[in-house]
Amino acid sequence: MSPEHERLFDEFVAGRYSALRRTGYLLCGDWHLAEDLVQTTLVKLYARWSRLHAPEAAYGYARTTLVRTYLDVRRRRGSHEVAAADPTDLLADGGEHGRRGTAAADPERRLALLAALAQVSPAYRAVCCGSGRTSRSSRRPPHCGRAPAR
Repeated sequence: MSPEHERLFDEFVAGRYSALRRTGYLLCGDWHLAEDLVQTTLVKLYARWSRLHAPEAAYGYARTTLVRTYLDVRRRRGSHEVAAADPTDLLADGGEHGRRGTAAADPERRLALLAALAQVSPAYRAVCCGSGRTSRSSRRPPHCGRAPAR
């Protein structure tokens, strides 16, 4: 990879790592697994970085890769395992697992959201977490209005 591509990739990772990690957490409910998913996503993105025609679209590519990686992990682990976060992680007030001014400020709401996400299938959770949680354009794929088949 050229030094310019390397620099752009480093800037991308520095600017988007925490957003990808939060999305990974919303998908799987486990901070450690979320970090693993993001690392795998970044490895895949790095391999493809020099071939991206529009580096500004890298975040969308990374989010798509993150969701697909999560679904691959779910398929490999089987449906008998369920990732569960330690409830004390959910109530952190600005530390590694939470941020002030977000859902961490309202623990009941956050716990209700996580409980609701735990009730839906992994594919539907990927759709729910993939829309509206970060700053993205308002365009949504046509399937977002209905639940995918289980």
